[in-house]
Amino acid sequence: MSHRSIPALMIILFLIGCQPKQKERMMDEKSFFKQVPSWAAKVVWYQIFPDRFENGDPGNDPDKESLRGAWPHDAESPWNLSPWTADWYKLQPWEKENGKDIWFNIQRRRYGGDLQGIINKLDYLEDLGIGAIYLNPVFQAPSLHKYDGACYHHIDVHFGPDPKGDLQRMAKENPVDPSTWVWTEADQFVLKLIKEAHRRNIRIIFDGVFNHMGITSFAFQDLLKNGKKSEFRDWFTVTDWNTPGFLGAPFTYEGWFGVAELPELREDENGIVEGPRQYIFEATRRWMDPDGDGDPSDGIDGWRLDVAFCVGHPFWKAWRNHVKAINPEAYLTAEIIDPPEKVLPYLEGDEFDAVMNYNFAFIAHKYFVNRQDKITPVRFARELDSLLNTYPLETLYVMQNLYDSHDTQRLLSALANPDIGKFENWGEFFGKSQAHNPHYNIRPPEDEETLKIHRQMIVLQMTFVGAPMIYYGDEAGMWGANDPCCRKPMVWPGREYEAESTRPNQSSMPSVPVAFNHDLHNFYRKLIHFRNEHPALQTGDYGVVVADNDSGLFGFRRQSGTDVIMVLFNSSDRKQPFSIHENHFHDKKNITDYLSNKEYFRRDHEFIVDIPAKKAIILY
Repeated sequence: MSHRSIPALMIILFLIGCQPKQKERMMDEKSFFKQVPSWAAKVVWYQIFPDRFENGDPGNDPDKESLRGAWPHDAESPWNLSPWTADWYKLQPWEKENGKDIWFNIQRRRYGGDLQGIINKLDYLEDLGIGAIYLNPVFQAPSLHKYDGACYHHIDVHFGPDPKGDLQRMAKENPVDPSTWVWTEADQFVLKLIKEAHRRNIRIIFDGVFNHMGITSFAFQDLLKNGKKSEFRDWFTVTDWNTPGFLGAPFTYEGWFGVAELPELREDENGIVEGPRQYIFEATRRWMDPDGDGDPSDGIDGWRLDVAFCVGHPFWKAWRNHVKAINPEAYLTAEIIDPPEKVLPYLEGDEFDAVMNYNFAFIAHKYFVNRQDKITPVRFARELDSLLNTYPLETLYVMQNLYDSHDTQRLLSALANPDIGKFENWGEFFGKSQAHNPHYNIRPPEDEETLKIHRQMIVLQMTFVGAPMIYYGDEAGMWGANDPCCRKPMVWPGREYEAESTRPNQSSMPSVPVAFNHDLHNFYRKLIHFRNEHPALQTGDYGVVVADNDSGLFGFRRQSGTDVIMVLFNSSDRKQPFSIHENHFHDKKNITDYLSNKEYFRRDHEFIVDIPAKKAIILY
């Protein structure tokens, strides 16, 4: 194959100033990061769904009574803790007794994941290279997901060591009087988790679900009991006091997107009204400065805010001021699944530091995953450029770049279903699981070409502008459709898992082995550690060096001072040569591909590199 020189390609150099022979600079973090915490640009995130991560203490496992108040509202049928290593879609013997289908029973499942389990696996996360953990809700709640909070100032009793004792301790409080609040065993245990994580230089943020509470919340229960005489009457929006509502409620009320289990907190022109607002502020302080001594080092390092787009801007502005007064280095990120221009108002320096960067995922899926509507390298470069040009510069570095989460299909399942259940907008996230569709492939991809694309996507995530975020188990090779099938128990090394051989309708299918993928884990680990070691990938400049539809090449350059990284992707079916001028690497005599360890030597002021078909290379 003849060599194609740079002039023959379509070259695009744009965005944050990456040009050959540019003046070297080392970012002055104190002057650059004015609105966002600089540490958030340097970490790789790991998202944990607590009930499904690790059962470290079987003595605190949920019981059937703990399900009361959660969908599907069956705390009477036979029930047991679900076996961790079972075939996901296969109904267990006690589940068959209620005569309901898999979708009903999945919502009743509990696996016993807890805080002790997370503590037990901190060494695993440290070895992986993780610098920050985002915990899905940990506050007291009856559901498996705990977005239906019973309160915000206590950790769920089944995540701690003494569920019965903690319930008794909590019963003695006035929940809106912080002077009466106690520290339960579960509360103390989450402080232990924070301490152990900090000892390993791992930060932790909590999921703040402040748009709504659950029907088991102290406020809503009082409203049910006392009606118009309740002191919490103004916390919620009652639409009709005289018409009975859900589950025997004597009135009707507004639930989040009509979900009756999630009564929304009332808002006025200032956002969430005074009663719940003050409670949220007090709970916020509790977890950020637990001993109240003014030193936040023993508290959480920030918050992820659930459905933040449902709460008025004035509340978030006031809450940010409250948070930053407690800990100026706290990190605030939000769930806002909207086009970039609609996300921008939340990122102007007076509300959130960043968002879960779903728009990064949407663009990457269109390039790597889609087949029918696949975009070209040039279009890919332009869409990434548009995304990066939307937000304030310092915000770009702390955006959580994810491919999947507790709401979406996992990345491997997206790759196995390139043109089904496309991952493109907010509306795709809720409703029935994609696995309801009989045409949806519930198996992981097995062909070599798709697995190569998978690794290219991991390379992009670990080298692009922003902080990568891994959903638990992606590094282990887990797959699954969107909620609830993306919430399987973590696959750990050294455990024997039952093969998946059951479809949702309970018919049989050819078995798919379930086991920890050591090769994939090692690939993630290798890339994470590389990112952790290179300032260029954390806070460096960015510029596209090639986007060419004919060759199928896309690539960019990251630089911080003399630390230069070039990442090149080949989407074509053949090996592609590429010429790089020596100026890109400060006149170095040789460069190395980090992934293959192949070394390239300079010839006549340029390097000629080979990019294998359907692969990426990382040059440094």
